[in-house]
Parts: sequence; C-alpha cells; structure tokens
Amino acid sequence: MNSFGTDEYIEETVKQYSSSMLKAAFSILRNTHDAEDAVQEAFVKLITKQPTFHDENHEKAWLLRVTINNAKNIRRLSGRESEELHENQGFVYTEETDVLNEVLSLPEKYRVVIHLYYYEGYSIKEIAEIIQKPAATVGTLLSRGRAMLKTFLKG
Repeated sequence: MNSFGTDEYIEETVKQYSSSMLKAAFSILRNTHDAEDAVQEAFVKLITKQPTFHDENHEKAWLLRVTINNAKNIRRLSGRESEELHENQGFVYTEETDVLNEVLSLPEKYRVVIHLYYYEGYSIKEIAEIIQKPAATVGTLLSRGRAMLKTFLKG
C-alpha cells in the first residue's frame, strides 16, 4: 500500500473503490451527477481527515459510510426525497435487469442494505457498522427488502 496522501495512494484508492462508492451513492440518490458529487466529497474527506485504517476492508467500509452519509445529505438538502428513477441508471449499473430496477425502486432503507449485502458482499454485521444501525435492524431490513422484491417480481 502506498503512503497516505501521495498521488499514487490517491490514484490507487480511487481506482479500487470509486465504482462501489458510486453504486452505493446511486442507490440512494438515483441520479448519476449527485452520486458522483457524493463520491468526490468522500475522497475529499479522506484526504483532509487522513483517518487511520486497520486494513483495506476497514478503509472501504469507511469510504462507503462517508459516501452514504454524503448521499443522504445531498438528497435531504436538494429536497428530492421522492425523486423518480432517472435515465442515468445505465451509467452506474451496467447490468440493467428487472431485479436491479426493482431494487432501485425500493424505499431507501431497504435499497441500501440490499445493495451492500448483494452487490458489495458485506455481511449483516459489516453493514450494521457501515450504516451505524444494530445488526438485528439490518437483518430485519434485509428480510423485509427481500420480501418486497419477491412480491414485485412475482407480480
């Protein structure tokens, strides 16, 4: 791993995590431009705060948590709480499927945990740390989100 703050470190970190961060932000904002802003702000915070990480997983989890918080702030400040899905979807998620469209149509609290669990491969415990909620709550959100998806996909 390169030294913190060097051009090489920043370039490597952006290459390694920006796609996951962009997808996580998009799952909240459903707008590519705002999602990119959330990711960019997360990298700015990384550079300015220079946190200490135990390993790469801790670094990725921190970046995702900051990105998710940025996305929520952008959404809240823009007043677009109930914004419909945009045509920008294909830019972030290349695999446009019925399931993905249904995931993106879920309420945010379910959308985020489903994204982190299925698309990023995090465990319930790890998701709980990222979104700062109890693991039992994450499990419930995941279960309810799955049930909603099942209903949508059967209908």
